[in-house]
Amino acid sequence: MTTDFSGNAQAMSLVGFTAVATITLLLCVMTGPDRDDLDEFYTGYSSLSPMRNGLAIAGDYISAATVLGTGGVIALFGYDGIVLALSTALSLMLLMFLLAEPLRNAGRFTMGDALTRRMPGRGVRIAACAVTLAALVPLMVVQLAGTGQLMAFILGFSGETLQTGCIIGVGALMISYAAIGGMKGTALIQILKIVMLLGSGMVVAVLILHRFDWDPGALFDAAAQNSGVGSAFLSSGLQFSSGPSPDLDMITAQLTVVLGGGVLPHVTMRMYTASSARQVRRSMSWAVSGVALFVLVITVVGFGATALVGRELIAKVDPQGNTAYLLGSQAAFGRDVSAAETFLFTTVTTAVFLTLLASVAGMILACANSLAHDVFAARVREMSPRREMTVARLSALAVGVPAILLATQVQHRSLQPLVTLSFCLGASAIAPALVYSLFWRRFTRTGLLSTLIGGSLAVLLLMPGTNLVSGSPVSAFPEADFNWFPFTTTGLLSIPLGFACGWLGTMASGHRKSEEQRHAYEAVEGWILAGAVRRDP
Repeated sequence: MTTDFSGNAQAMSLVGFTAVATITLLLCVMTGPDRDDLDEFYTGYSSLSPMRNGLAIAGDYISAATVLGTGGVIALFGYDGIVLALSTALSLMLLMFLLAEPLRNAGRFTMGDALTRRMPGRGVRIAACAVTLAALVPLMVVQLAGTGQLMAFILGFSGETLQTGCIIGVGALMISYAAIGGMKGTALIQILKIVMLLGSGMVVAVLILHRFDWDPGALFDAAAQNSGVGSAFLSSGLQFSSGPSPDLDMITAQLTVVLGGGVLPHVTMRMYTASSARQVRRSMSWAVSGVALFVLVITVVGFGATALVGRELIAKVDPQGNTAYLLGSQAAFGRDVSAAETFLFTTVTTAVFLTLLASVAGMILACANSLAHDVFAARVREMSPRREMTVARLSALAVGVPAILLATQVQHRSLQPLVTLSFCLGASAIAPALVYSLFWRRFTRTGLLSTLIGGSLAVLLLMPGTNLVSGSPVSAFPEADFNWFPFTTTGLLSIPLGFACGWLGTMASGHRKSEEQRHAYEAVEGWILAGAVRRDP
């Protein structure tokens, strides 16, 4: 099976990329805020219907790292990849059942708003902004770097200068999306992305199943036979077999995804765009349904890639398997490709390209909103809406430019540590802070800062020692070996430490502070948990 794309596919992909970039930028200009209104820029006036808001949430949640990375894990490691995909869906379900409504009731524009409902103070807002940046900038870097690799792979060029130019050009486009379109503009891009991604993915999945006579069992058996590892492909632990404790490493990795994926700030900011508790419930139902459908599609395409292309060839093209989704899509059409099939494959590549654009635009918007609203606007007591919107747009530039520069520097290294870093920060710092703030009556300001700072420091100190950074041929620094924490994620220690820091900080605050917080929480408990009242900070 060849991994080269035909000239027609390359030409049509280039046309598709250009058309998508033009149309989406035009959508942002047309739907962006036309006046100095913070509610319009930050939440789009909460005007999206539950279905559209749910699709936008699913679009924000399914990043390019999820599409390419999860597809690669499924293609290379079989069963372990399916568990990863299911963990991704479970994380969004936890957000729906546990945090979505309280977040919508407590917050207004950013995660800092939700945290300061009980513990007002500039220190909390600055800490929330710092964690937001630390969690999302690595994901942005990964996807920007992946832009150059993706376009080089599809369009058939290998020059580093061209890849760097792609990263810079696409990065500038993403900054424009966030700065011009605001919440409503980026939401429309996310909706377009998820519709194209799921629509094209379902076509590919149907074609793959048709190749195996609609028998999923035959597909799985063929993938196992073509994996080179036999029945181990359909058993747990293949991905972590090189570590000292494969089962523990796998459980910790999946727990990190479950706890960290749904609480990342670019996802939770969509909770504030719902106009009522009922709306957020219905929106999350649409989002979870979309993600569940994505899990089915990515499973079929990932196994199809292994069955039709072969695990060895997939790993040869990219050791991380990030091209498996595209290789599986290409293989689904067979050797003799008609014009219609070339068009369908172009739709797949364009959907992946749009996923890159939309994902980073949403993350830049979340970071820019937090910088403008939690740091700069909180510093000036009476900052005008017009000035705050200007600051938010400049913040998009301030966040996006360093991310682009970092992406150009790390584009040829393994980027899995950066993806893992983001999920670990979500699970170890953001999740404990939100759970404690929304549900623990005695939780104090000291406990909140301890959770955010302690959980983040634990991740940042442990991450360089994991086997994703050094000590293996597929690590970020394969030539070095400073691996002293032989696990894939930091969650084994950092998640308990994040929760423990919040508890210890609250205990250290003293009984009087805890009682004050208990009384303050009881006064707003109905409002946070049931939405009895909705008021601005």
